[in-house]
Amino acid sequence: MNGGHFDGMIIKSFLKRIRMITIIPDLPPNVVGLRATGNVTRQDFNAIVMPAIDALASQTDQINYLLLLETDISKFEPGAWMKDALMGLKHLFKWHRVAVVTDQKSVERFTDIFSYVVPGNYRGFAIHELESAKKWVAGGDN
Repeated sequence: MNGGHFDGMIIKSFLKRIRMITIIPDLPPNVVGLRATGNVTRQDFNAIVMPAIDALASQTDQINYLLLLETDISKFEPGAWMKDALMGLKHLFKWHRVAVVTDQKSVERFTDIFSYVVPGNYRGFAIHELESAKKWVAGGDN
């Protein structure tokens, strides 16, 4: 018996349960760090991002957020963008420092400009600057 179609359904089901956003461990307690890979969905935001940000905001009353972007920005599904926007508005005045670490220069530059538009300090970092980004987002002055 050929299980090709059935096998394909199992693989698709398994892949839907794999989160493309994961928590970055070993960061200071005043920082939430997330690593994005592959296609990022609304479900990823609901299951990982929103609870982590909400918890930090309630514990510290400010948000220091590090995003390690190891996927192309085009891989964020529209539902993920909507959740991201809603999260930003929900905590509009709690954003303190946001570091976006990426190899995409346009995203890095956009992040740098964001500080002029919304409350908080936003800074883009290249992938090789990950350690500097961690220090900066935690409150370091580099």
